[in-house]
Amino acid sequence: MKKRKLGKSDIDLAVVGLGCMGMSEFYGPAEDSKSIETIHHALERGVNFFDTADMYGVGRNEELVGKALAGKRDQAVIATKFAVVRGDDGSRFGISGKPEYVKSACEKSLKRLNIETIDLYYQHRVDPETPIEDTVGAMAELVKEGKVKYLGLSECSTETLRRAYAVHPISAVQSEYSLWSREPEDGMLATCEELGVSFVAYSPLGRGFLTGAIKSIDDLAADDFRRFSPRFQGENFQKNLDIVKKVEELATARGITSAQLALSWVIEKSKQVVTIPGTRSSKRVDENAGAADIELSPEEIARIEAAFPKDVAAGTRYPEAAMGSLNG
Repeated sequence: MKKRKLGKSDIDLAVVGLGCMGMSEFYGPAEDSKSIETIHHALERGVNFFDTADMYGVGRNEELVGKALAGKRDQAVIATKFAVVRGDDGSRFGISGKPEYVKSACEKSLKRLNIETIDLYYQHRVDPETPIEDTVGAMAELVKEGKVKYLGLSECSTETLRRAYAVHPISAVQSEYSLWSREPEDGMLATCEELGVSFVAYSPLGRGFLTGAIKSIDDLAADDFRRFSPRFQGENFQKNLDIVKKVEELATARGITSAQLALSWVIEKSKQVVTIPGTRSSKRVDENAGAADIELSPEEIARIEAAFPKDVAAGTRYPEAAMGSLNG
């Protein structure tokens, strides 16, 4: 598996990691035993970067990842996140970057993951009510205490990244990035390259749409959150389905799968990029891992980008209420 450094650290990250969110929530029913098998299979394939968060499954996802990686800690880089505050019933209470909350959230994540140190600790969303300097200051104290190794931000602006970096080195920024979500090209990738910050691309397969596996909204479980995503609704769904056909055509011409084409394009966009496609399937792990070995020529990249100009997707990334917490 091709690897790249986490920021300026000596940690090597597989360019294709594993997003674990869907193993506990958001993508319909899941079986823990199958998810654990998938995580173990990922390790066997050279995947060493696993992404979770305290809000996924209201803590259950961290417990699952911790259980799966027990006894295999030296093989895995574990990233988790704080800031999205939820009740035990899953209700959302907002976003918090308050120093006291940062420390409390970290202690709970360490316990659920059953580890002594978190490799990469992100602020999941930027708290508009708490200066980023205060939040990162509290995160930096966790580094000094040995509870966290490296710090990250998710869905932040370039200005926020610079302000945060001035307090303590930021090793990674995580944001959505794919053929139908190219906003990071508007300054964030360049800023990460300048500062030596890794860019971790989540949903690099457009929440599964770019794989070509979703042909109808009925392919999604009744409680799948994508049913409420603007890109999966009404006329937008059909327009985006036409986009996927372009992926399939380009992938067929290259002799690879749609998922591999979409992933390899993201990986090729910057030496700072690593990806964390999510799946509960060992078969999909194999397919995604195969993208790490694919090198696209400048001509191929040009053809892909001509077919997928910026803002090509119909509909916003999230429902309107959630869009306000992005680019904080």
